[in-house]
Amino acid sequence: MKKIILASKSPRRKELLETAGFETVIIPSEADEDIDEKDPVELVKKLSLIKATSVFESEKSKGRINADDIVLGADTVVYAGGSILGKPSDKDDARNMIKMLSGNVHSVFTGFTVCMGDGRIITDYSETKVYVYPMTDEEVEEYINTDEPYDKAGAYGIQGLFGKFVERIDGDYQNVVGLPVSKIVHSLK
Repeated sequence: MKKIILASKSPRRKELLETAGFETVIIPSEADEDIDEKDPVELVKKLSLIKATSVFESEKSKGRINADDIVLGADTVVYAGGSILGKPSDKDDARNMIKMLSGNVHSVFTGFTVCMGDGRIITDYSETKVYVYPMTDEEVEEYINTDEPYDKAGAYGIQGLFGKFVERIDGDYQNVVGLPVSKIVHSLK
């Protein structure tokens, strides 16, 4: 079983990696993630690179990186209506995001960077299109009154309560959860 150091606090990412057979250690990045980037692909790639290299360099400076170690950084955003949707700041923000997604198609972009102990760095991304059924105002209110929207890009988790509003997806389901595991495994080959 290969070990991955995950530069993220996301329990969903850790679970996806462990389900795929990776021993996963979480070491969250403390790097400044405040960058000015309007393109969702470039944003998630840059943020994943910042996270992965930050943890890689920190662990390497402490002598904790071996040649076969892998540090993985990832970042996910929802892109809808020409806007990048991160995590909602409050209930009003969550309501606005969910109303924007209701009855529409949007893209989920996850950028990932793999820093290998031998010095190689791979940065890539995955895009999945998500089609959402129209939601009533009551359904929107009911959803935003749960805890689910507030720690997720776009204010929803496809694997949770919001899943019943998803008509279909085009692309990798795990990408929408937060990590395109199969693409990462393919990249490691």
